[in-house]
Amino acid sequence: MQNDYYKGKRVLVTGADGFMGSHLVDALLAQGAEVSVFVRGNSVTGTNINQLKNLSHAEGKLNKVIGGDVGNPDTISLIKNSAPEIVFHLAADAYVPKSFEQPLEVWQTNATGTLHVLEGARACGAQRIVCTSSSEVYGHCAGSIDELTEMRPTSIYGASKCAADRVAFAHHTQFGTPVAIVRPFNTYGPRHTYDVIPYFIKLAFDGKDLTVHGDGTQTRDFTYVDDTVRGFLIMGEHPDAVGRAVNFGTGTDTTVNEIAVAIQKHTGTGIGIIHGEARMAEVQKMRSNPGLAKELFGWEAQVSIDEGIRRNVEHVRAAQRVVAV
Repeated sequence: MQNDYYKGKRVLVTGADGFMGSHLVDALLAQGAEVSVFVRGNSVTGTNINQLKNLSHAEGKLNKVIGGDVGNPDTISLIKNSAPEIVFHLAADAYVPKSFEQPLEVWQTNATGTLHVLEGARACGAQRIVCTSSSEVYGHCAGSIDELTEMRPTSIYGASKCAADRVAFAHHTQFGTPVAIVRPFNTYGPRHTYDVIPYFIKLAFDGKDLTVHGDGTQTRDFTYVDDTVRGFLIMGEHPDAVGRAVNFGTGTDTTVNEIAVAIQKHTGTGIGIIHGEARMAEVQKMRSNPGLAKELFGWEAQVSIDEGIRRNVEHVRAAQRVVAV
């Protein structure tokens, strides 16, 4: 990856105030990109940079803040008018349980919203659009998952990301749009507020037992956010990324029980571990085969699960000290 590739490039990041999006924005700014962000505006937050939760530290560094809903067709003109050279599309309803209660909204945002972003990028002649898929597109799989593994999503969320993944590829084959598709595996780290690792860390610091859904033997390929962001940056610049979907994961799966024990250790809070009912549409096992990322780009995950949890715990601990002061 070229360290100066993004310097001076006009880059738009959708979902920029989210967990992964905010880390990607930080990395792009550090490389000198002219970054605009597309965030969901509402009557509470509006589109004022001072009110962006995860990007408040970037005040004055962003080129433009665009408020909108990717599920709305107005997204097309908003992106066209901002004229980015590179688009990173991360905007999504990414909380899987939401699709149990609000499947239509999740579909509109994730599937239809992706088509809107693609059309906006095509309209302004963007040089590259990186679309965010998900490991959830694969569903249950007993072995390691490579890019040719059959997609069998087990939730509406997974199906919506599968549709987004495939509409991005179809856009490339039909219109020649320079699309690259990132399939990240269970990314975690600072600023993440849901999913098992941040949820358990919060419970631990609140002095509450960690509730594991089901027997805790379900596994995920937990990938630290710094490693995932490196994957995004590569997919935004490398010529071999165009027209491809690429897995970014560690190649190792970890049980939820093991996650709970690691959080016990690193928080040192003495909390217990209990078990509750299994979740609806739970995927039992998920482990990536990141071989293509290594073959094409030399990408490998660098942060182990133990080190990643330690960093995550220390970030939360430091934030709590600041609040206490």
